[in-house]
Amino acid sequence: MAHSTLPITKQATSERSTALSLLVSLRPSQWTKNLIVFAALLFGQRGNAPAFLDPSAVGQAIAAFAIFCILSGVVYLINDVADREKDRVHPLKRRRPIASGAIAPGIAIGAALVLTTGALGAAWLLRPAFASVAVVYVGLQALYSGPLKHVVIIDVLTIAIGFVLRAVAGAVAIDVPISHWLLILTILLALFLALSKRRHELVLLADGATGHRPILEEYSPYLLDQMIAVVTASTLVSYVIYTVSPETVQKFHTDSRIPAVRHLPIPLSRSPEGRRRQPLGHAAQRPAAARMRRAVGRVGRRHHLRNQSAQWLNRQYRFSRRRPRRCCATTTR
Repeated sequence: MAHSTLPITKQATSERSTALSLLVSLRPSQWTKNLIVFAALLFGQRGNAPAFLDPSAVGQAIAAFAIFCILSGVVYLINDVADREKDRVHPLKRRRPIASGAIAPGIAIGAALVLTTGALGAAWLLRPAFASVAVVYVGLQALYSGPLKHVVIIDVLTIAIGFVLRAVAGAVAIDVPISHWLLILTILLALFLALSKRRHELVLLADGATGHRPILEEYSPYLLDQMIAVVTASTLVSYVIYTVSPETVQKFHTDSRIPAVRHLPIPLSRSPEGRRRQPLGHAAQRPAAARMRRAVGRVGRRHHLRNQSAQWLNRQYRFSRRRPRRCCATTTR
């Protein structure tokens, strides 16, 4: 009896390990990248109310997030199958189920086809336009797994466009207008992540970087640092412009949150009562001018004392050099 149940137990254990390995290959830890799908829900509006107050919009956004989690997992499966030979020489990626041999490439491809069909079918039921964006996303990622990841700059742009497609899909899923600010900020943030990933791989792998990913030969830490600095500054500037743009002020009423700007004591605008700023010599601003003169005087006195000290040290040095010669002359006589 025990002999007959042993193969069944081994088979069940093997099936569980294969299912678990497939789940690991789908990279659940990377599904946080799909949270950008909720950007349209948080910042969009349906009618005169925010979109996140609409229960149907919340449900559609959650469904879109789940669909993109499956599709991004399928992309990871395809990448692991295509790069399994290179991943085996990577210090961390060699532990992945496909690279380590825990899952056969045929099983991974079959699971990818089943998951893609189911996810695209669910996307069509959610909204046909959303399904179109999902198809474009899968096609772009498939091209990235092929030739695009071997073209310098195009590889990081492809990753960034993948994030933009996620944001667009979130807006299409809940049927809200797509803001151009959403596209600009998303692609800049995605470029920052992609460039940082390239730099991490370049530093981590050192001499073996080009063997793992040939495109890393076209990059250098200095070039990536410069590009990251440019993208970071562009992101901050774009966000600042977004927060003060008339469209944002009208939508979120953010002008009422900074009323103190009109009362700042700087000669940039009129005071709230409409009075003009007084000239610099006015009595109200004389204490500040006096403090300025005193500060300049202190700096001048310090400079004078420093010159006097330098002259005194110079005289002492010259005197000490002449003194031994006089002593020697006296002793000789």
